[in-house]
Amino acid sequence: MGKDTTLVLGASENTERYSNRAIKSLLRHGQKVVAIGAKKGVVEGVEFSKDRPAFQDIDTVTLYLSQRNQVDYYDYILSLNPRRIIYNPGAENPELEALAESKGIENLEACTLVLLGTGQY
Repeated sequence: MGKDTTLVLGASENTERYSNRAIKSLLRHGQKVVAIGAKKGVVEGVEFSKDRPAFQDIDTVTLYLSQRNQVDYYDYILSLNPRRIIYNPGAENPELEALAESKGIENLEACTLVLLGTGQY
């Protein structure tokens, strides 16, 4: 894994979910992807479960969890020391943003799909 790996937090096999679409779009755009979901699953060959592996070289964490569901992940996310965290619509979280900022992690309230589609990822 290089430092360009994205962690999709809130992954789902459900094709209606934006996290599912994000995994597919990230892969189409040449990004390395790892994921964590509420249960085991696979999207485009990316396997995930609710385990919290000690991933190395995570550049971006893109969140598809509500603020309430992020709380249990604070320490985990910060331990990965990503360059940035993307808060997709519905995942905005001032508390986590403050914690991340204190660690020098960039916060971005944006849509991963839009960023990829407009070349801003």
